[in-house]
Amino acid sequence: MNLSQTNGTAGGSARRDSLLTALLKNLMVTCLCLLINYVNGVQIHTFRKHQELYEDPRYILFIHMVVNDAVQLSTTTALFVLSYTLYRIQVSVCCVFILLAVFTTRNTPLNLAAMALECYVAVCRPLRHAQICTARRTLLLIALIWLLCVTPDVTDLFFTLATEPLSFFHQSVFCLRSNIFKGPVLARKRTAFDVLYFCCVFLTLLFTYLKVLFAARALSTQRTSAQKARKTILLHGAQLFMCLLSYVSPSAEVLLQLIFPGQILEIRFANFLIVYVLPRCLSPIIYGFRDRKF
Repeated sequence: MNLSQTNGTAGGSARRDSLLTALLKNLMVTCLCLLINYVNGVQIHTFRKHQELYEDPRYILFIHMVVNDAVQLSTTTALFVLSYTLYRIQVSVCCVFILLAVFTTRNTPLNLAAMALECYVAVCRPLRHAQICTARRTLLLIALIWLLCVTPDVTDLFFTLATEPLSFFHQSVFCLRSNIFKGPVLARKRTAFDVLYFCCVFLTLLFTYLKVLFAARALSTQRTSAQKARKTILLHGAQLFMCLLSYVSPSAEVLLQLIFPGQILEIRFANFLIVYVLPRCLSPIIYGFRDRKF
């Protein structure tokens, strides 16, 4: 296996990384993945140790996001490393990686919306918070989130199974979503679902932020908690923006390649770090480090 293969994020570019560059890039990505997942593991351990967190919807949603981020980061890092070491992998194996990465990526904005709604209820409906936000309802909400995340791309899989011959799944390809789930119809459907999900999440964050903002002004007794919730929702908005980068990054790559035509691999490596690795650092900051109870 040659580590100087084409950069996995380059999607088959003719330019190759040197052996040293490939090693350094893979080492950097792997170390970041291990570091972030170590922090995530500590937070999961903390959650498991304290029984009172099991019944708190806020921390149930938080730990769900932490686990989701850990899976997403591990999957994308594995794909990055495999793109250097194997370059091409079997379609059936690639399907598993791609679907897991897509599910966990789409999961994040919906989880953000759920966490923002919990903040809204805690500040604006404090007397009904215990009644509305129960552990059981939170688990049902998480199940609904996964159903919404899985459904669009499972239909892509069924469409591919119905239209491609069985031999296709035994071929070796460069593991990209567009190489597995082909066709303009599927691409348009994915775009429609992505736009729909992000508009719904954005409107949810905007609604909850404005409600919490007005509550902070009107209720002097709840001002401190409302201000904290408002800052948390703003951070959720920053997370949503970083999630959005994964959908605009292909167009940004094309523009940057026109400006810096000789730096295609560097652009795509930076894009991988900014879009898929660094956003996974935000969850520990928002709750793990800011929250006194946790």
